[in-house]
Amino acid sequence: MTAQQLLVRGTTFAAVDTSGDITGRRGSAPDGLFVRDARHLSRWRLTVDGGTPEVLLPTSGEETLRSVLTPPGGRAEPPAYTVFREQTVAEAEFTDRLRLVSNHPSPLTVRLGLTVDADFTDQFELRSDHRTYTKVGSVRSRHVLDDGVEFRYRRGDWRSRSTVTAEPAPEAVEETGASARRLVWTVELPPHGSREVTLRVLARPNDAPREAAAPAAPFAAGVTLPETWPELAAACERGLNDLALLQVPAAGPDGEPVRVPAAGVPWFQTLLARDAMVTSLFLLPHRPESAAATLLALAATQATETDKDAVAQPGKIVHELRHGELAHFGQVPYRKYYGSVDATPLFLVLLGAYTEHTGDEALARRLRPHARAAVAWMLDYGGLGSRGYLVYRADRGGLANQNWKDSPGAICFADGGRPTGPVMAAGAQGYAYDALRRTAWVARTAWDDPTYAGLLEQAAADLRDRFQRDFWMPEHSFPALALDAHGRVDALASDAGHLLWSGLLDKQYAEAVGRRLLRPDFFSGWGVRTLAAGQGAYHPLSYHRGSVWPHDNALIALGLARYGLHDEARTVAHALVDAATADGHRLPEVLSGYSRDEYPTPVPYPYACSRESRSAAAPLALLTAVGGA
Repeated sequence: MTAQQLLVRGTTFAAVDTSGDITGRRGSAPDGLFVRDARHLSRWRLTVDGGTPEVLLPTSGEETLRSVLTPPGGRAEPPAYTVFREQTVAEAEFTDRLRLVSNHPSPLTVRLGLTVDADFTDQFELRSDHRTYTKVGSVRSRHVLDDGVEFRYRRGDWRSRSTVTAEPAPEAVEETGASARRLVWTVELPPHGSREVTLRVLARPNDAPREAAAPAAPFAAGVTLPETWPELAAACERGLNDLALLQVPAAGPDGEPVRVPAAGVPWFQTLLARDAMVTSLFLLPHRPESAAATLLALAATQATETDKDAVAQPGKIVHELRHGELAHFGQVPYRKYYGSVDATPLFLVLLGAYTEHTGDEALARRLRPHARAAVAWMLDYGGLGSRGYLVYRADRGGLANQNWKDSPGAICFADGGRPTGPVMAAGAQGYAYDALRRTAWVARTAWDDPTYAGLLEQAAADLRDRFQRDFWMPEHSFPALALDAHGRVDALASDAGHLLWSGLLDKQYAEAVGRRLLRPDFFSGWGVRTLAAGQGAYHPLSYHRGSVWPHDNALIALGLARYGLHDEARTVAHALVDAATADGHRLPEVLSGYSRDEYPTPVPYPYACSRESRSAAAPLALLTAVGGA
């Protein structure tokens, strides 16, 4: 993979190379300026005196990327000048500041060039999945401005623009023989003096107005971090800083503006309900406003009717929202997509946890219709009433698996075989159990409805008994990953740890599961693998069949602590903190499943999001689970 640096701010992010350039890469690590699922800069290449500058200091930084460049040269003739480059992003905006500093005692003339293009490619087109999308009638155009150039794109009722301006204005905007344009300057440098050129890009996806800037207050302000465990404190602080940049705008039921955590960069800088809710649950003791905002945004998008293409039924909570061109024209189903079996129970879990933690019964009363509709979905369309479990079926146009392990083949037998027919994933049943219990508590307290509460409590108790009878595999002393049309899907998977977090298992079952998860085939030394090694389905570089997910492990740590397995919880927490410490205190979306004994540092997963909200919040969950131990 090419070394790449990221700048993130809400719905906007830029991915550049070690010099600060953009090359138009596709595949697993595309570069460019991205806004609301579209690439608004696909080429941004700096030249000095007709050549590519050499990198003296590669791009680095968090909110500002800085690099140092020089003209091509060698030891015999030191560079006559140095280019200091600073790049930042704001909402739908990218700024590149170039400061040219003379190293010479006499005047210099520098020929500066910047080749620019905007392909407006939808992110789904950039993936390495061999899919193609027809875009009939699409037109790209370029328009020279007094101080730069504007790129435009139209297709039917879709309109997008990228406007590049410079101060000082370029002396010319040249054609390149392709779609790109080259801005050029002749820069006069006085002896040992300097000159600056500042470039700005304003992106307008589908001519949408610019979003208001996110609040400037530090996200970490007021959060008490453990003094006795500085590595955990550093991971918490890094995670909170990342979460501040991952906030994206949404709207509540009455159109009120809210900000919610996006799932992650580069592929999911949008609202994914499951990710936002797990993130908000991890943040709840420290930033409860994230839970309130997420609940409002999801209530506003809750399904009210059946839509087969979107996998929507009344009461169901949305899985994913997309704002790009392909979603707009229905070429991908994710404009408002409901292909999740667990977002709906997690909505109820989050509402109950938020109400209990904050005492804010007003929000619980406001969302009472939405909560009852969510319960009704679980019992009716979700299958809990008729089949006894939450059930999903593969969506041919969307997701084959609709639990958190949603990649093809993630739900599997130990030998790698795939289930047939309807699938009842274990983790989703735990969420349903917790949802019923928490909603019963809200019904008794905030809604003053003991009759409804009693019905939910009985449904939860019945689910618990049923689950332990049907899912438990006595030969393994462990629950099945799922049930399918023929019985138990027998892979040994980390989802069992989610059952501890949800409280679904009786104590003797829970203790057996908790200790089993810490055996070497599950525990890599950096965390619990998604699938235990030694099974035919295991692969350390698979997305969900042997990798290590920080948020998965955070839920496991919370579950272990819930059942009094505090030593095991600390083991998981220390492993994750060590993994974060090895990478600048940041946890990625997912790590490879290789053992710590095999390799002494965490092996990256090759396609992981480098800023991911659940992983960013995971250290806060560890703090809840084990304190500063």
